[in-house]
Amino acid sequence: MKRILLLHTGGTISMSTDQRTGAVKPSDEHPLHKYSHLFEENIEIVEEDIFQLPSPHVTLQHMLDIQKRLAEAIEEDRIDGAVITHGTDTLEETAYFLDLTLDAPFPIVLTGAMRPTDEIGSDGVSNLQNAIWTALAPGSSDKGVLVVMNEEIHTARYVTKTHTTNVATFRTPTFGPIGIVSKHEVRFFQKLVFDENYPIQNITKKVYLLKAYADMDSTLFEALASTEIDGLVIEALGAGNMPPATLPGIKRLLDKNVAIVITSRAFNGIAQDIYAYKGGGKHLKELGAIFAPGLTGIKARIKLQVILEQENSADLMKTRFN
Repeated sequence: MKRILLLHTGGTISMSTDQRTGAVKPSDEHPLHKYSHLFEENIEIVEEDIFQLPSPHVTLQHMLDIQKRLAEAIEEDRIDGAVITHGTDTLEETAYFLDLTLDAPFPIVLTGAMRPTDEIGSDGVSNLQNAIWTALAPGSSDKGVLVVMNEEIHTARYVTKTHTTNVATFRTPTFGPIGIVSKHEVRFFQKLVFDENYPIQNITKKVYLLKAYADMDSTLFEALASTEIDGLVIEALGAGNMPPATLPGIKRLLDKNVAIVITSRAFNGIAQDIYAYKGGGKHLKELGAIFAPGLTGIKARIKLQVILEQENSADLMKTRFN
């Protein structure tokens, strides 16, 4: 008999609608507990409520708590897969954090819902069922941490939330999903070409994220330079360019040995050091900024956070973002 560890952390998938006001809020009892009969009899599901939080309340420490519980499961060697229910607002960050910090011998799948279980067209139970089937599929074990939503399977590294309310919100820009779940059948047609793992025990570093815009100046960078900061990710313009008025603040941060990682604010494509003008990608790289091709700003922040927690972080940053 296959054993699945099902960890609940909160989010819309665990919420109900107040029929008087229409407000969506956490319920006293997890709505999904009543649906265990939907799964095959030869599957043992071990359910645990790690915490019950709306995903905007989830911190890096909460992500580390999930990681440590999964690390225990790896050590116990008694489960065949893990599924985590999570709010969708920060689901992609938790998924990527786990992807970077765990080397699991079994599939780890995150899922959630865009509509509460008592709302017409609710997607939570279907997503959970598909996530469990994916966790049980033989082909899932070498794909890194996965996100299953709306019958699609995405890698934690590249998936992102693209719509505020649509059930088809999770997408993988540029690369697309790596598989689908159709009528109980899990089908893969892509895989990651490399993986990476950075075990951590504590969260100690301060890493921030800024998004570039036209006519941006150094004000925000100067403010950050006056605080305790270890790293900064910038969602730059285009392929990775910044307005020249930002350069004094960027240089000040670099002079303080603050790690600066450049991504693109564009929805598709990758960040590259192409342009040689003042503030262009080549100029930023010459100053000491690091480019993170393919990662969104929020994913690059998670990766920078994890790498900065390593003893050899300076060496890792030179190679692990490119």
